[in-house]
Amino acid sequence: MSRGKRDSNFSIFEIGDSTFTVLKRYQNLKPIGSGAQGIVCAAYDTVLERLVAIKQLSRPFQNQTHAKRAIWELVLMKCVNHKNIIGLLNVFTPKKSLEEFQDLYIVMELMDANLCQVIQMELDHERMSYLLYQMLCGIKHLHSAGIIQRDLKPSNIAVKSDCTLKTLDFGLAQTAGTSFMMTPYVVTRYYRAPEVILGMGYKENINIWSVGCILGEMIKGGVLFPGSDHIDQWNKVIEQLGNSSKKLQPTVRTYVENRPKYAGYSIEKLFPDILFPVDSEHNKLKASQIRDLLSKMLVMDASKRISVDDALPHTYINVWYDSLEAEAPPPNILNEPPASIKKAQVFIADSSMSEIHQELFSCF
Repeated sequence: MSRGKRDSNFSIFEIGDSTFTVLKRYQNLKPIGSGAQGIVCAAYDTVLERLVAIKQLSRPFQNQTHAKRAIWELVLMKCVNHKNIIGLLNVFTPKKSLEEFQDLYIVMELMDANLCQVIQMELDHERMSYLLYQMLCGIKHLHSAGIIQRDLKPSNIAVKSDCTLKTLDFGLAQTAGTSFMMTPYVVTRYYRAPEVILGMGYKENINIWSVGCILGEMIKGGVLFPGSDHIDQWNKVIEQLGNSSKKLQPTVRTYVENRPKYAGYSIEKLFPDILFPVDSEHNKLKASQIRDLLSKMLVMDASKRISVDDALPHTYINVWYDSLEAEAPPPNILNEPPASIKKAQVFIADSSMSEIHQELFSCF
């Protein structure tokens, strides 16, 4: 599948149509996934004596959008330190000069699967509630620093065989109340909150809507609102939950009011008993609890949607509650340029491609 050859301090591996030039400490590379940013390989780290994942950022300097996304993801990964968020182990480039610098590799913890695969399994209440609890702990940790994960979806949530969960991919994350990120792409369509679909302002609890969609998918075994475009996405939501033009901005109220009217279905109708595992005798977890939580997450009016703080003590997941996880200190502040998340945000927003290129290279 791949072949390696050694040169200087790096080994070169041909992975499909791509070339991985990695530090010699990383051996036995095997491709495990790919995405918009590039290919991810599993490898053995001979220094840490463990398996790791190496993400090759695909042409991060091909345009300003890619460059800003690359440096922002790196800044956030360096700052964040929580058991339910993927950990940054190393970052390197094989290039010796700024003029040559085009390749960037991020080394992370290796997980066993993503949530897409787990969703296809038959989950009991313990596993379902524990996965949900960990999702919320990771999200709360980000929110404590004002960071909104704008692309929360099953493929961006990794799971280990012991049911440990970690969120990953911060290229589209941003700080609350800002719009410095350079792309209109916000959250994979199926998991977009109504206020995002309608192009309205949004806050941290867009993540709660996404978690509700993911939880519903875990129960049903399929996507909850599989829209083919943003209009169809809105239709899928209102067909199931009903529609209302209350508290909408004038710019979108006319559009919403002109859509077909739907009464929506009750949460019991959307999630009947047959979809759920048997009630848990040990932890007293049952379908009625998870339905109650879903009814508070999948709320069209963002001002009435449950918050992360209020979701964590919910009866369906508080059996796992640990203050060290749920109340972990906010992400660390960097001690080198960019000096903090906010300073990094300003730097990225105001900088040219060459400045970002130089800043990233100075990290090595």
